[in-house]
Amino acid sequence: MIATRRARPKRFQLILIKPSHYDADGYVVQWFRSTMPSNSLAVLYSLARGAARRGLLGPDLPIDVIAMDETNTRVRPGKIAKIIERNGGLGLVGIVGVQSNEFPRALDIGRALRAAGIQVLIGGFHVSGCLAMLPEMPPDIREAQSLGISVFAGEAEEHFDSVVLDAARGTLRPLYNHMKHLPDLGEVPSPPVLPYAFVQRTIGNVTSFDAGRGCPFQCSFCTIINVQGRKSRNRSPDSVERILRMNWRQGVNRFFITDDNFARNKDWEAIYDRIIELRERDGMDIRFMIQVDTLCHRIPNFIEKSKRAGVTRVFIGLENINPANLIAAKKRQNKITEYRAMLLEWKRVGIMTFAGYILGFPNDTPESIRHDLEIIKRELPLDMLEFFVLTPLPGSEDHKVLAEKGVWMDPDMNKYDAEHVVTAHAKMSPDEWQEMYRTAWSIFYSPDHLETVLRRAYACGIRLRSLMPLLFIFSSAVEVEDVHPLQWGIFRIKHRLDRRAGLPIESPLAFYARYAAGIARKAAVLAKRWRELKRARRRIEADASAKLYMDEALTPVVGESEETRELYTQSQAARSAVERELRVAGRKLGGNGASRLPSVNSLEAHEPEEQTVSRAAIRPPAA
Repeated sequence: MIATRRARPKRFQLILIKPSHYDADGYVVQWFRSTMPSNSLAVLYSLARGAARRGLLGPDLPIDVIAMDETNTRVRPGKIAKIIERNGGLGLVGIVGVQSNEFPRALDIGRALRAAGIQVLIGGFHVSGCLAMLPEMPPDIREAQSLGISVFAGEAEEHFDSVVLDAARGTLRPLYNHMKHLPDLGEVPSPPVLPYAFVQRTIGNVTSFDAGRGCPFQCSFCTIINVQGRKSRNRSPDSVERILRMNWRQGVNRFFITDDNFARNKDWEAIYDRIIELRERDGMDIRFMIQVDTLCHRIPNFIEKSKRAGVTRVFIGLENINPANLIAAKKRQNKITEYRAMLLEWKRVGIMTFAGYILGFPNDTPESIRHDLEIIKRELPLDMLEFFVLTPLPGSEDHKVLAEKGVWMDPDMNKYDAEHVVTAHAKMSPDEWQEMYRTAWSIFYSPDHLETVLRRAYACGIRLRSLMPLLFIFSSAVEVEDVHPLQWGIFRIKHRLDRRAGLPIESPLAFYARYAAGIARKAAVLAKRWRELKRARRRIEADASAKLYMDEALTPVVGESEETRELYTQSQAARSAVERELRVAGRKLGGNGASRLPSVNSLEAHEPEEQTVSRAAIRPPAA
């Protein structure tokens, strides 16, 4: 009697991939451990798991969900195709959260999968931004569609089920355009949570989620306002609590709230009160990094409650200290007279401050950038400064205006990472601009200033053992790996065969010899930097007067001495801005002790006068 093999039951394979991007040599940027997980991937994974639990495709077609982050996991299209084939041939690969600089890699992955007959859908900020701001599809999205890849614009909540149902029927549409429908986030049935095994592949046991989306302002370099809308939409405190408890139960207790400006989330206080309950009543040691604007310190109780809620780091959209540049970018809510007061308030409660700084505004020159950075080092008590090249990202007003005027922009989307120069500048050549980006990191993170930052932190009660690893990363990433610190990870991994389409595959001898030499060189540089930071920390801890350290940046904001700071007098634009800001606030500049810049102890609580501009930093959004 001949035994017959039972047919394996069909299972729909739903595979979600957050792609990486290519380095200058065309290799995928990947790490043994990468930075925090993508919020977009968490959102889509949770929606997919919800569909699977509900049996969306019926009892005869269960759904398996697999999530992959290419920054720490190798994506092998051939292997993915075999997984789908072994389970009956039904499946969908969603390449999610794709930003402009990731689109070339997403397209290469999609091309290989389509060649194997796999259904593919690409979504994220690049697709959404292009559809929001351009009159027609750009060539790269048209190429994707010509390969049979579907594209998705907008947010997936309330629309995800229909995509899965279409894929199960084999009837995916070329385009899903939901840009005009922004879902309510108040009570999303499936809160964004990634499994612990996934989070373990990242540094620091950190995951991310959004407490809200959208921004009411109009910064010209921002894509968020045109993709997620200008109306703020928020998760409820109950929803945030569920996200935190689900992560806590699986051992994840560090979070990055990806809201572009959490200080303007209308429910910030209710959310904070709920988090404070979890920390103080239930003993949940949960901690956060948030993003805020430069006027957050004027919101009553915001900074104090941030501390109680477990905020340990804040990212601030400083962007520039030249008021003329801020106006050119429609960033009018940034008042340079508030910078020091705001930073000192965060210092007062011992929270680390990160700030974004954009290079390449219309009035920038190599000389002016160097001069401005020295002012910042001397007068602003920042712990970390992150530099970005002003980039016309698809989806921003800047990109739309340049496209309409026919101004040259680099056609290679892989460079649209806010680290590469992709268009012309009136006062700098492309080479000068690019070199200034690299030079800015070495200016701010010079050995002398690294020790100054540590001394300020020690005097303000910030643990040096917590700050040191961050200074190590931010001072080394560009020099060692030629990537922004937000793109860095632990130990760079390169696969010889994972190279950008169109570039030759190197011989094993040439590839591995260069790879090994690079590892040795990087290790030597990193070891030296770490030793320097340790020596600086030991000098500070051995200094009996270190707790009393004071310099120009830490000096309280009081008296007429503020008016003479170079931050306020460096140019006519700065002087005019200060006079205007004081006039609006009912104060005068100079004159018999009557003038005063805003004092930390006398700040009125009010919303910014300009309600049409936002803190949307050019750093690539996490969602």
